[in-house]
Parts: sequence; C-alpha cells; structure tokens
Amino acid sequence: MKVLMVCLGNICRSPLAEGILKKKIAERGLSWEIASAGTGNWHIGEPPDPRSQAVAARHGLDISRQRAMQIKPEHLKHYDLILAMDQSNYNNLVNMAQTEEDRAKIRLILDFCYPGENRSVPDPYWDDNGFEQVYTMLEQACEQIVEELVPR
Repeated sequence: MKVLMVCLGNICRSPLAEGILKKKIAERGLSWEIASAGTGNWHIGEPPDPRSQAVAARHGLDISRQRAMQIKPEHLKHYDLILAMDQSNYNNLVNMAQTEEDRAKIRLILDFCYPGENRSVPDPYWDDNGFEQVYTMLEQACEQIVEELVPR
C-alpha cells in the first residue's frame, strides 16, 4: 500500500499525518510507503514547521527529516490512496487527476472517522495553539485508516 498525505504547504498537517501513519504501520510490521506533499510550492525542500515538529516530538515522533515537496500528476498514478487534509486540497487534487481511476484514490482524511461528513483538518499555521488539536484529529484518522485497510 502506498499512501500520500496532502495539505497546502506540506509543513504542518501532512507531515504530521505522514509521521503518525508511518509509526502505526511500523508497529504492525507492515512495509507500506507513506509520504506527504503540498498543493503549493512555497516550502519545497523545507523541513516541517517547528510547531509540527514539537507536537510530534511530544508524542514520540521525529518528523524532522521530512522535506516538503509539491504534488505532481505522476504522484496520482504512483500512490494507491491520496488523503487530503481539507476540502480545498481535495478539490485541487481532483482537478489535477487525469483519470477516474486517479480521482477514485483521493479522499478527505477525516472521512475515515466521519464518513460522508466532508470534515476538514483545520490549518494550524496561523494558530500556535491549534497544533495539538490537529495532532489528535490526525492520530484518530490514522488509527481508523489502519483499522479499515489492514487485514486482520
């Protein structure tokens, strides 16, 4: 299984989601490919936001080695599941998709917790206090992803 997490700049939400899901997959001994990307190009090559790194570290995750990249159409072909953090990211991804097969891979990450409700993970970039809430939301979503996709 190859999973790509996507947010706007690939420095706050999607790096956290990548780190959380990697840990959950490793704990189960699986060798999935997990990565993250942004729809924008502002932070290409940069590490995650220090606030994302700090909240991850408080939960035992080191995401400091991740580097931001921008999603490209070929990513839609490569990954089996592409998880958008919010409706805007979702819309950008759907518009980028060139086939129905690629569109079918794109989901909102919180749909795993709240099917059909189209809930978004808020962008904590402008709110120093929002990172812990975002971590909690992503941790719950990643747990549901594993529950739904990992054979028992």
